[in-house]
Amino acid sequence: MRVIRKYANRRLYDTEQSRYVTLEDLRSLVLAEEVFKVEDAKSGEDLTRTILLTIIIEQEQGEGEAEVFSNELLEQFIRIYAMAKPLPLAGYLEQGTRLMMEQQQRMQEQWSQAMRHSPMEMMREVAEENLRFWQQAMGAGMGAGKNASRSQPSDADAAPDESDTPPDDERR
Repeated sequence: MRVIRKYANRRLYDTEQSRYVTLEDLRSLVLAEEVFKVEDAKSGEDLTRTILLTIIIEQEQGEGEAEVFSNELLEQFIRIYAMAKPLPLAGYLEQGTRLMMEQQQRMQEQWSQAMRHSPMEMMREVAEENLRFWQQAMGAGMGAGKNASRSQPSDADAAPDESDTPPDDERR
């Protein structure tokens, strides 16, 4: 695990790369899904949550960027902390966020796959797929029709139905 040390002068030092880093550098590590821990250089206290919250605060205050946390949502968080028995909110948020990220990833993959082909290419593929489907369906239907005709006698072989023969009066 990568260790980042926070010094009293508020500077962050990456012990793996032997250099000072910024919050933006740590944000990049998060986006790259690199695991790291931020610890106080003097006491060794784990400061990772505080630093991650600071990164979120900076993102929320950024110019022109969409806010994730509305004032109302932040007020609700504060109320949850004030409850005698706070709700297990972290688990719900983690699951919901994970699901949202997975769906976003799938949408991006589907979109990029769709964009690899020209609209004409996609239409051709769909048309070919439809043609194969109908050929299979018609083939199955034709086969079923042939089997049905073999198992049942033809009209010529069938005995005449009484409704097909005229009454005695009409035969004369």
